[in-house]
Amino acid sequence: MSIRAICLASTALVLAAPAFADVTIYTTRQPDLIQPVMDAFTADTGIAVDLQFVEDGLVERLKTEGARSPADLVMTVDIANLSRVVDAGVVQTVDSEVLTSAVPANLRGENNDWFALTERARIVYASKDRVADGEVTSYEDLADPKWAGRICTRSGLHNYNLALLSAAIATHGEEAAKEWAAGVKANLARTPQGNDRAQVKAIWAGECDISLGNTYYMGKMLADEEQTEWANAVRIEFPEFEGGGTHINVSGIALTQSSSNPDEAIQLMEYLVSPAAQAIYAEENSEYPVLAEAEVSELVASWGSFTADDVSLTELASHRAAALRIMEEVNFDG
Repeated sequence: MSIRAICLASTALVLAAPAFADVTIYTTRQPDLIQPVMDAFTADTGIAVDLQFVEDGLVERLKTEGARSPADLVMTVDIANLSRVVDAGVVQTVDSEVLTSAVPANLRGENNDWFALTERARIVYASKDRVADGEVTSYEDLADPKWAGRICTRSGLHNYNLALLSAAIATHGEEAAKEWAAGVKANLARTPQGNDRAQVKAIWAGECDISLGNTYYMGKMLADEEQTEWANAVRIEFPEFEGGGTHINVSGIALTQSSSNPDEAIQLMEYLVSPAAQAIYAEENSEYPVLAEAEVSELVASWGSFTADDVSLTELASHRAAALRIMEEVNFDG
């Protein structure tokens, strides 16, 4: 039976499942992306899950609500956002051998106050027609003048690019990272604009040859009839940092200080790192599981393999202010 068929069967079972306790999740991810795995959890446990989409102001909302907040868990993407909820004091440490065994140390908070659920790599989308196999090598190579007028990207001030620059700082130090950012800017084909999918469209349109982007956008574009042609015009390349690996970021989860059902909430957290849940969650979002033994979807596997950079995401978060300053100093978006 396919994963999607399992999800549909689980959804049907949910209707009859007795909900003895509700777990409320504030999520910055669209609920339809994660509803299938929540339905499977409810079918298995009888615990009903209430997903509440919070597009903006997640931390501010949790701070304002304080101890009265109905949220048991928060789910968000990017290490910067996970660090914000920790720094705001609105989440708590979770003591769970299941979670610490499943999630590598570099993909969780130093005090186990957040845990990654899926990974995404920040890679290069390359034109199939104008970029030869093997022409894209390392992240450092993107500053080489051979790419002059050939690179597209979204704003350098976006969290995804700030995290990548933070990784460059962790690898080479601030001075070298600043030189790299200036070099990439010099190679841009146009002013940074749009989202990651807009960069792939620009490659398809012949405006540039390569772009920075997250892997899962390939899955999103292939699922969109209008964008399929863009996706088919490019291939995914996995650059690495010299002496390191391919930069990754995460989606993650944390237990709130206000949780009124912490036992059930932790049960859900543990379920989300189980092999079955990891496979469902990762396939629905075209992402990589954090659990080593979980299956990668057929589509994601078709993009090829890579060695993930093992730098601690907590360390990357500590470099974010420096990354922001560097982007402003080199006037990356100017």
